Amino acid sequence: MNTKIDLLKQKQAEAILGGGADRIEAQHKKGKLTARERLHFLMDEGSFQEIGMLVTHRSVDFGMEKEKYLGDGVVTGYGTINGRLVYVFSQDFTVFGGSLSETHAEKICKIMDLAMKNGAPVIGLNDSGGARIQEGVVSLGGYADIFYKNTMASGVIPQISAIMGPCAGGAVYSPAITDFVLMVAQTSYMFVTGPNVVKTVTHEIVTSEELGGANTHATKSGVTHFACANEIVAIQHIKKLLSYLPQNCEDKAPALPYEIKDETRPELNTLLPEIPSQPYDIRDVINHVIDEDSFFEVHKDFAENIVVGFARLAGRSIGIIANQPAFLAGVLDINSSIKGARFVRFCDSFNIPLLVLEDVPGFLPGTDQEWNAIITNGAKLLYAFCEATVPRITIITRKAYGGAYDVMNSKHIGADMNFAWPSAEIAVMGAKGAAEIIFKREINAAEDKEAKWKEMELQYSEIFANPYRAAERGFIDEVIEPSETRLKLIYAFKMLENKVVNNPKKKHGNIPL
Repeated sequence: MNTKIDLLKQKQAEAILGGGADRIEAQHKKGKLTARERLHFLMDEGSFQEIGMLVTHRSVDFGMEKEKYLGDGVVTGYGTINGRLVYVFSQDFTVFGGSLSETHAEKICKIMDLAMKNGAPVIGLNDSGGARIQEGVVSLGGYADIFYKNTMASGVIPQISAIMGPCAGGAVYSPAITDFVLMVAQTSYMFVTGPNVVKTVTHEIVTSEELGGANTHATKSGVTHFACANEIVAIQHIKKLLSYLPQNCEDKAPALPYEIKDETRPELNTLLPEIPSQPYDIRDVINHVIDEDSFFEVHKDFAENIVVGFARLAGRSIGIIANQPAFLAGVLDINSSIKGARFVRFCDSFNIPLLVLEDVPGFLPGTDQEWNAIITNGAKLLYAFCEATVPRITIITRKAYGGAYDVMNSKHIGADMNFAWPSAEIAVMGAKGAAEIIFKREINAAEDKEAKWKEMELQYSEIFANPYRAAERGFIDEVIEPSETRLKLIYAFKMLENKVVNNPKKKHGNIPL
C-alpha cells in the first residue's frame, strides 16, 4: 500500500507543478499568478477541494500523445469564500498556453453541473490561448458545451468571469454570457479577432491593449464591469461582489444585522444646487442614503451618465440605478440604457430589491443616437423595469421629463413606491421649451419677446415644474423632505420584503435586443 500511496503523491505533485518550473517562472515574469496561486488567494484557507486533478487529454494527432500534463490545463473544484460554497475553475497558462481541449472543457462543464445541482455561484478565472488547434472540432465542441451550460445557468446561479490573461476568439463568448466580467490592466485582453487579423482585413494597426485591453472594455465597449489594477485587486473585487449576492435564484442575499436608530440625514436638504441647471454628483446622494461605505459601483467607467451598483440599506443588499447629472446632465442614451437594463435584469434574477434615483432631462437627441437605435436600446431599459418583480422604489430628486420619466421606474410601469423631493420637476419637457410651444402666439405678439418668454416660462414652472400635480394623481406616493429619505426607504423596503407578483404564463418575453 505504501508504494501505491507514494505513486499517488508523485502524481499529485506532478499535477500541482502544471507545465513545469520554467513555465511558472515565465508566468511570474509577465506579472501574472499561476492558476493555483489565484485559487489560494480567492478561496478561504484550506477550503478548496479539487476535482479532476489527474485528467489528461485524449488527443493522438501531431504527436500529442507524447506530451501530457495531469489536469490538462485547468484546475477545477469547490470550496468556500467567506464561508459560502462556490465552484471554481482556473485555467493554467503553463499547460499548452491554457488552451481548451475536449477534457479541459469536460472538467469545466462538470463543475457547472455541480453548481447548478447545488445552487451555488460559479467563478471562472480565464487565462487561455483559445481552442487547442491540435484537436480541431473537438475543442470547438468543448466551447459550445460550455456556452450552453452558461446559458442554462443564467439567472439560476451567479456566474462571474475574471480575465487574467488572453481570452480571444470563441473563448470570449463564455464570459460574455456570464453575469459579471473582471479584467486586469496590462495583462489581460479580450477580442474576437486579434491585431494581426484586424491588420490583414481592415488595414488598421492596433495593439492588443488598444483593441481589447481592460481600459478599452471598461470605457468604450462596456464588456467588462470592473477594470482592476492587478490580479489581487481583481480577486478582492470578486469576494466583495459575492457578499452582495445570494447563492442562487431561490435564495436571498445575506443580510447584516442592523438596528434602526436616528436615520435622518440633514445634509441631503442642502445637497442640490439652488439653480436647477447646475450639476451635482448623484453619488453624494447615494452615499447619504445607504449604509456607510457600502456602495459597490458596477461599470463605473462606462456610460457615466448613469450610475449602477450594489449597496446595503439597514444591512440588506439592494441594487441602485441612478441618473448622473454630473455627466451629460444625466440624459439617457444608448449605452446608459443598455448598462441600466443589464443591471436591472441581474438584480431581478437574484431577488435583489431595486432603488432608482431619478434626475433625468430626457433622452439624448441627435442623428448618432437615432441611427444607432436609441429607440430599441432605450426600450431595453423600459422592458427591464417592466418585467422586474422584485421590490422597486423610485426617488425623484429633480428632473423627470418626457419619456424618460416613464422609463425610470415610474408608477405606471409597476414601481411599488414612488417618492419625490420638493425640488422634483415632473413634466413632458423643461419649462423653457414648453413655454415656447404653448405660448408661441403670446410671445410673438409681445413687444418684449424675451421678457414675455420668461414670464410664460415661470407660469409653466409654477403649474408643472414641481411634484404636486403628480402627487395629486397618485403617481407619486409621497413628497418627502430629503433628510427623511433614508428612513422612508428602510420602512418601504421592509414593507415590500414579501412582495409576490403573478405575471401572465409564458415561455419568456421577447426583449427588444
